[in-house]
Amino acid sequence: MANKSAKKKNDVKEIKVDGVENNKEKSTDNKNDFKENIDDKQDNIKSDKEENKANDNVKAEEKQDKKADENKAEPKKTVEEEIAEWKNKYLRLSADFDNYRKRTLKEKMDLIKTAGADTIKSIIPIIDDFERAIAASKETKEIDAIKKGNDLIYNKFKEFLKQNGIKEIEALNKDFDTDLHEAITKIPAPKKKQKGKVIDVIEKGYFLNDKVLRFAKVVVGD
Repeated sequence: MANKSAKKKNDVKEIKVDGVENNKEKSTDNKNDFKENIDDKQDNIKSDKEENKANDNVKAEEKQDKKADENKAEPKKTVEEEIAEWKNKYLRLSADFDNYRKRTLKEKMDLIKTAGADTIKSIIPIIDDFERAIAASKETKEIDAIKKGNDLIYNKFKEFLKQNGIKEIEALNKDFDTDLHEAITKIPAPKKKQKGKVIDVIEKGYFLNDKVLRFAKVVVGD
């Protein structure tokens, strides 16, 4: 019995040893397989890089060949040909500019001709009022009605001037200003405080948008 028990133990030990050795062999095989896979992948990557590099070299050579063909297809121009080409471009540009100049000049002339159209159109109704007032004054003897009509027309005309940026230059009893006034004559000032001032206005002056359109003609106290 003792011999059988010892034999069983020895068999168990041998099985365990064999199992361990088999596991070691399997582990070694797995490591070898993993290493082989890594080597294969590295070889594939290296092969892909070499292939891509070869493709890039082929493309670069194709571009160079294409550029060389283009240079062959387009022979270099002579100096005379380049001069003729630039001369042609200059003539075309000069003609285009001349046409532009003529067109803008014509547009400017048309603008000058029609610039006052709106202003004249606004004056026409005031002329109509004057004509009606003249006709009415011939048929009526009421002076007050004629005066009232004239005042209405005058105020209407002043409003028209105001709407178009025309404003009267104030001159009477103001200090004489050569930028605004034109002295017609000088007279002794009736009062001391009127020396150097405008005593009388012979002809009114006007601004056009703050620019002097006409100087006021005045009499200055001396």
